[in-house]
Amino acid sequence: MDPITLFALANGAVSAVKAGCKLYKDIKGAAGEVRDVLKDLDAQFQKIHPADKPPTVAQKNAYIQEKNRVIELNKKANAEEHTGLYTEIGEHLGAYYDNMHKCMAVFEEEERRSRTEVYTGDASLGKRALQRVLMKKQLEHMEAELREIMVYQSPPELGALHTEVETMMATMGKQQKVLLTKQIQAQAMHEKRRQAKIKRLKEEAMWGVVLLVAIFTIAGAMLYVAHDRQQKYPQYGDGFFPKSEKERRREAEPQIYIGR
Repeated sequence: MDPITLFALANGAVSAVKAGCKLYKDIKGAAGEVRDVLKDLDAQFQKIHPADKPPTVAQKNAYIQEKNRVIELNKKANAEEHTGLYTEIGEHLGAYYDNMHKCMAVFEEEERRSRTEVYTGDASLGKRALQRVLMKKQLEHMEAELREIMVYQSPPELGALHTEVETMMATMGKQQKVLLTKQIQAQAMHEKRRQAKIKRLKEEAMWGVVLLVAIFTIAGAMLYVAHDRQQKYPQYGDGFFPKSEKERRREAEPQIYIGR
């Protein structure tokens, strides 16, 4: 379980919650009669740009876009679309706490293993430790930022939602921490066995290659000796093994044909 991936998921959930809270606040604020809001916008625009100081094309376009945004938000508010957004914010908030607790569990397990096992990863031990510290600080900052936005800068119901989700995830996080620690330890043990098996197979393959090289070397030496003997001592025959004294004497005797 990669803490960098978990951190990225938590960070994405925080961004989604912040965007959802802003949209929820805008929709909730645009509920009711939109005419008064548009009238107020007109008054502000005319005050900034009187007849003797007409607005530029860009300023006029920005003003029109803002009026359209308010009208659209009002439509969503009257259609009670913020209720679905409320649920969506809760889901993203739960995703943040879920990934945060997983990330913390991974950090704690890495710290425990660093006290009992020799680290063999690509990054240095100091770099990994610094990475854990920075991620913890950023996760704590995200949590404080979420609390500030939802409790103090949003409608009361979002503050209550934050408190409920935070309380629920604190309990579930403790339970998940135990299960995640067991899972991480099981994965580490499985990886250790896998690495040991790979090492054993490599050693066996190496000894197999050594044995084959030795066999071919000995066989080559024997063939060379046999060929050299055939060239230097043809009386011993051209077979792989030299003829014995008895065989050479028998072959040297005259052959008598006795018929059938």
